[in-house]
Amino acid sequence: MLEKKMEKAINEQINWELYSSYLYFSMASYFDSVNLKGFSSWMRIQAMEEQTHVKRFYDFVTARGGRVILSAIKAPPSEWKSALAVFEETLEHEQVVTGRINDLMDLSLKLKDHATSSFLTWFVDEQVEEEESADEVLQSLKLNENNPGGLFMIDKELGARSFVPPADITV
Repeated sequence: MLEKKMEKAINEQINWELYSSYLYFSMASYFDSVNLKGFSSWMRIQAMEEQTHVKRFYDFVTARGGRVILSAIKAPPSEWKSALAVFEETLEHEQVVTGRINDLMDLSLKLKDHATSSFLTWFVDEQVEEEESADEVLQSLKLNENNPGGLFMIDKELGARSFVPPADITV
């Protein structure tokens, strides 16, 4: 059984993961509006990844006898000054998510909830990848800040990304 305190914390994280997906769809829309289709595609894929995180949390809560309670998702921003600004915000957002996952892990350890600790290990590892991925694009944008041609090369590269759901998630 999932302790109520842990269940509540995971429900809050589910809301945060839904917000993350909402944010990335908003960023995709921004990129579509400035004709950066590769950037938009990268963000749409990011949004879909966040939805798989929601499903993973949802399935875990129900498997442990808990109940998922959905709450309102706050509206994300819809305007940015540049692709660079979007990826600065993306990295900052992923760092916040990392902190939240770490807080969940700390709570599971405090509660001696080893099943949840084991489950959260995947997310701890995933956040390393999420931050690295966002930072990689951010660094490319910084290197090409004064090179408009570089922006279009990055756009083309980002457009090649494809969505591959984790093997244990069916969508």
